[in-house]
Amino acid sequence: MYEIKKQIYLALSKNQKSALCNYLRALVKKSPDLTVDEIWESFEADERYYIKLNCSRFEFLAEVIDNEEFKSDTIKYLKECKKYYDYKEKQRPIVEANKEFEKKKRKFLQEVKMSKEAPTKKQLYYYDRLCKKYNIDKKELTSKLEARNEIDKIITEHNDYYKITGQEEEC
Repeated sequence: MYEIKKQIYLALSKNQKSALCNYLRALVKKSPDLTVDEIWESFEADERYYIKLNCSRFEFLAEVIDNEEFKSDTIKYLKECKKYYDYKEKQRPIVEANKEFEKKKRKFLQEVKMSKEAPTKKQLYYYDRLCKKYNIDKKELTSKLEARNEIDKIITEHNDYYKITGQEEEC
């Protein structure tokens, strides 16, 4: 898509070319179900309408919209944009799988790091308070990971217990 930009709209200024290409790319992205010819016809009809009203986004198109070279350049660019977005859509499952893999990898590496570090004072204090509250025998915690897992285990066990007993009392 970027190579074709160098070959088209040679008569337009850099800013005009950029604005037009950005607009056309957005049109293709917005309507992936339309063909290139349908997108061109829609773009041409809209621009002719706005030129008649003298409120076109691209005033410079009034001079070149009837030019056959402009039409062929635009269709070339629309085809390239269509190819680009179709390819991107086909790559979506692979990209999503890579993101998921990276997420799992980060979580695993974080757990490995936590398993090698001593538990924090806050974790030890919180664990101690939970053990006292629920009359549980304390264990010697050797890592942040172990502390986190023990705290989670206590909380989930006792939350489930209170949910069940709380529902029975209501009935």
